[in-house]
Amino acid sequence: MTDTIEKFYELTEKDFTPETEQELRELIPSGSVGIAQINPSAGNIEYNSKKVAKYIRHAQNIGLDLIIFPEMVLTGFPLEDTTGRYPTLVEENVKWLNQIAKITTKTTALVGFIEPVKDKAGKYYSAVAVLSCGEIKKIIRKCVLPKNSEFNDFRYIEPFTDKNQNSFEINEKVYGIIVGLQIPDNIDEIMKENPDGLIICDANPFCLKTEIPKSELLQQIAQKCSKPLIYVNQVGATDSTTFAGASIVYNTGGNLFARAKSFEEQFMIVNFENCLGKVYPDLLPKQKEEFSLDYDDDMERTYKTIIQGIKDYFGKTGFKRAVLGLSGGLDSTVCAVLLADALGCENVFGISMPSKITTQTSKSDAEQLAANLGINFAVAPIKDMVETSANCFNQLFEKVESKWECRYKQSYTMDNIQARSRAMYLWGISNEFGSCLPIATSDKSEAYMGYATINGDMSGGFAPIANVTKTKLFALARWMNKNREDKNAIPESIIQKRPGAELAIDPNTGKPLCAEDALMPYEFMDEVIWRLENKKESYDDLLKAEFLYEKTHKITKEQKAQWLDKFYRRMAGALYKGSIMPPSVDVDSSLHHKQPITSSGINYKSISENEIAEILSVYFQ
Repeated sequence: MTDTIEKFYELTEKDFTPETEQELRELIPSGSVGIAQINPSAGNIEYNSKKVAKYIRHAQNIGLDLIIFPEMVLTGFPLEDTTGRYPTLVEENVKWLNQIAKITTKTTALVGFIEPVKDKAGKYYSAVAVLSCGEIKKIIRKCVLPKNSEFNDFRYIEPFTDKNQNSFEINEKVYGIIVGLQIPDNIDEIMKENPDGLIICDANPFCLKTEIPKSELLQQIAQKCSKPLIYVNQVGATDSTTFAGASIVYNTGGNLFARAKSFEEQFMIVNFENCLGKVYPDLLPKQKEEFSLDYDDDMERTYKTIIQGIKDYFGKTGFKRAVLGLSGGLDSTVCAVLLADALGCENVFGISMPSKITTQTSKSDAEQLAANLGINFAVAPIKDMVETSANCFNQLFEKVESKWECRYKQSYTMDNIQARSRAMYLWGISNEFGSCLPIATSDKSEAYMGYATINGDMSGGFAPIANVTKTKLFALARWMNKNREDKNAIPESIIQKRPGAELAIDPNTGKPLCAEDALMPYEFMDEVIWRLENKKESYDDLLKAEFLYEKTHKITKEQKAQWLDKFYRRMAGALYKGSIMPPSVDVDSSLHHKQPITSSGINYKSISENEIAEILSVYFQ
């Protein structure tokens, strides 16, 4: 029996061929259910519908009773305001749904789509159609919309208010079905019909802070209802939004029965009576109550999230190749490895663009990395471009200075000319060669601080690591060296090197300025970011808290306050930079949090009521 089950799981991993389907048909017992955890493309109705049809045909060929798809699978999700501008997309998804229904036979398919609301132009239901025997048997609509949806679903999606529409029968079994993870108030009404099981069709974006509570919620529902529960989720990435998949099944006792792969499209089959249900690894890290530099349990999840994001952004936009600057530093190195793994080394071009400040170590590290990865590599010095630009600028600045008396005594102009010269090379290659996208290599820590150049190292069509902090990038580099098939591709000298943009000379050392000397230690900075995003701590909270950095380094309260002041000052000044950062992968929480750029005048420090009274007293003298 064990050999038969192993053979069954082996066959489910293979492509849909007549031979595979015949073998599966002989092994699959009656009452089996297929979970189609697929990766749709937002707005591409034809592509999504063809994929749905392929999975339905496969389910029918192997004799499944039921196949379940995610919410809004025909349209893809999120659509944001697409339906408002192109309402014909909704009409098209209904046409495709009607035609898909006609190809169904005895296998029932649950297919997510958007349904127009009668007498309400521009308003729609997120719905699941029950398809079987050539027709639409029933439509079940979403009852509860997320109250905190970052996609503003309420702009075009209406909640359905009928309390008696959430169940259907198939092969003498009754299923209660729910659209979306927001569990409706009428779940008790569903349970009054005594269903044999519950099904949730969802398209739930991955968020590290909510994934564990989500699993606990699903388990609690299964335990409370004492019914098997099947949760089917979307997988893939849409712009910066990532979907983990990890569809999950609980048995009658609320115990974990099956779990699909994370960050991979998969067709999984479950059968409760015959104990067919495989549990793939859970990639979620443990919840941390305190900041830690131990990222080991989250490295595989981080890696797969970014790889999925790169593949889907390039695949769904039609790009095939990436070009990036290879500085010999950590950020561009990690980006190069991830791009090579996601797109293939032959589709990645690394350009070393040294200036007179660039060290020989950086040059050789970049070349060695490219050789280790097998990516394309070229050297393009920027000396001539920088000198020419500087001469042109100086002539212009003299004319401006004759009218404006506000010229800086010291500026970052020369630093930025170098960064923007490099961006010119990358965009030039992108313009000259087909399907090629330049890559922005900024990381989250430096993006928070605005320690990146607009139209320079921030410039690109995609930013793979813009939501990964620097300390986590160091851990990721070490993890990839150990766990990729091509081990130790990243030279150890890059991992050991102190990060720096090599745009300016530190007057104190006579060497290229290191980023931590210009900012603050990354360990301290990343904990500030972690505390802001996870604990929502105030300036005063941060000043009082004992940081991990303080446990190993002696710093005064004045030094800590100076770093915090610098953090808040630079973060406020960098809000506009974040608004023009290219799309990136949401790994932990997004850098692009919703905050007005003009809110940079927020007073982050607490002020007493007595101080407020003193400030206001001037108006009442």
